[in-house]
Amino acid sequence: MRSPLRSWTSLSKPQRTELYFRWSLYTLPLLLLPITLLSAGARADLPGSVGAVRISLLVSLASTLLGLRACRTSLDHYLKRPTEHLRWLAVNGAFAVAGSWAVLLLGPDAGAADGAGGTAFTPTVSVLLLAIAFGPASIGLSIARSALAALGGLLLVAPAMVLAGYGAAGTAGLLIGALVMLPVLGGTCRSFAWLTSVVWELDAAREAQSRLAVAEERLRFSRDLHDVMGRNLTTIALKSELAVQLARRGREEAADQMAEVQRIAQESQREVRDVVRGYRTTDLHAEAIGARAVLRSADVACEIDLGEHAEELPVPVQSVLGWVIREATTNVLRHSEAGRCLIRLRTEDGRAVLELENDGVPDVPFPSQGSGTGLRGLRERLAAHDGELTVPPAGAGVFRMLATVPLPRSPR
Repeated sequence: MRSPLRSWTSLSKPQRTELYFRWSLYTLPLLLLPITLLSAGARADLPGSVGAVRISLLVSLASTLLGLRACRTSLDHYLKRPTEHLRWLAVNGAFAVAGSWAVLLLGPDAGAADGAGGTAFTPTVSVLLLAIAFGPASIGLSIARSALAALGGLLLVAPAMVLAGYGAAGTAGLLIGALVMLPVLGGTCRSFAWLTSVVWELDAAREAQSRLAVAEERLRFSRDLHDVMGRNLTTIALKSELAVQLARRGREEAADQMAEVQRIAQESQREVRDVVRGYRTTDLHAEAIGARAVLRSADVACEIDLGEHAEELPVPVQSVLGWVIREATTNVLRHSEAGRCLIRLRTEDGRAVLELENDGVPDVPFPSQGSGTGLRGLRERLAAHDGELTVPPAGAGVFRMLATVPLPRSPR
């Protein structure tokens, strides 16, 4: 069984935010039971109040459970998830009204509203029952409908106050207090739901931004490829057609046209290789600076130490190490809650060694440590240069990665 800390660290930021706001909403129905226990205990010395105390406790327990369910389904509905929130809101509201009648007429304060026996607690419990019904309704319904539901609930409970002996003044005080408290409560609950939805929308926007960046890069590549190949392929098609016509007429110029087609095809191959090489090549220094800018924008302190001879490394080595930095930066943003990141380059034993380290790693395996395609792709790139990628053990919550590439021997 996972510990609460491991379960918490395994959640994403939007999931943590939603969990926090959910339990903030759940606090409302969970407060009812202890308040009822206090009020019932204070009145337990009244004659014949044992049964009334039991009724109050049963009503509070049932209202707590219904309120929790209503809060859950209403928040799911607000987040546009499939749920049956209207059914639970109706059940919760009807029970709140019925429970208020039961507590006011049968609770431990019944008959003591005239002042005998001390302060009456049941109006407080009655208002809390209505609040437990109104909180979820303010999330699952529109503002106008939730306001009408609250007003209807107060009007239905008012006769119970009069019958319980609280009189017109006590009933009016209860209604005025409820009318002041319920809008504040409804605004708070709806704000929690709104903030939760905003967090999820921001997360979706960040994912969409990543996908758009990939799509934009693909469009750039396709545009460059079209610019290179479009004109040449058109020329090849025209010259091939001309060569066919000349060959049918027995003209010697057909061979010259085909030689020109061959030359254009070879030139096209060279230009395509240049485009692909430019697309795949990454600059080590530029990737490091870009990684620091991205990480700092995510409030991650990034320390970079490329040494004094990074620019003297061969271009293929710089390119593959630049890809390592790019993939490592992606892993830090996706799979950790890092506060710091280290990128260090050194040379030892004729090899370039790139060390990347970050903290904030959850205490559970994540894709970049195991079977993720990111590290597998980097291993394949490094293997093409006789390099290797290792993930040595590090401290708790720390991820460390070493990429090594052999350097060509300088001529003697």
